[in-house]
Amino acid sequence: MSDGSRLLAIYLNDHLAGSTGGVELARRASAANEDDTEFGPALTEICAEVEADRETLVGLIEELGIRRDPVKPAAAWAAEKLGRLKLNGQLTGYSPLSRMVEIEALAIGITGKGQMWKALAHRFGGRRGEIDFEQLAERADRQRAVLQELHLRAAERALPGS
Repeated sequence: MSDGSRLLAIYLNDHLAGSTGGVELARRASAANEDDTEFGPALTEICAEVEADRETLVGLIEELGIRRDPVKPAAAWAAEKLGRLKLNGQLTGYSPLSRMVEIEALAIGITGKGQMWKALAHRFGGRRGEIDFEQLAERADRQRAVLQELHLRAAERALPGS
């Protein structure tokens, strides 16, 4: 395997691990806010798209013949579960701060995913087979913009005003 191929395999496996944690986080945020008319619909849509993006990445890894690292996604899954133990102002349950921090984390992950799609668009000339990297990057940008707005709304609920 050439250095470039080896580095591409590492890069995509790292993003696969990140997307594993991201899917779990998106599912939790969506489920915790499903009855909230302000947050629920947008988080449900983003969750579905994050799941689809992960499947696209899995398909790309398979198409390129890259061996999937079984440890990295498992570690990311476990890290996401451990992340639920953070202090959120309540001993149990979901708080307004939980929502705010989860949206921040989703925005960070989606920013990284968007950068990956842009790098792959540059590397592969915009698309590879059925995968349109530029369209995926645009979707990540839209997801990030939605999350930025939701984050501000979450801050209104979680943080005191002046």
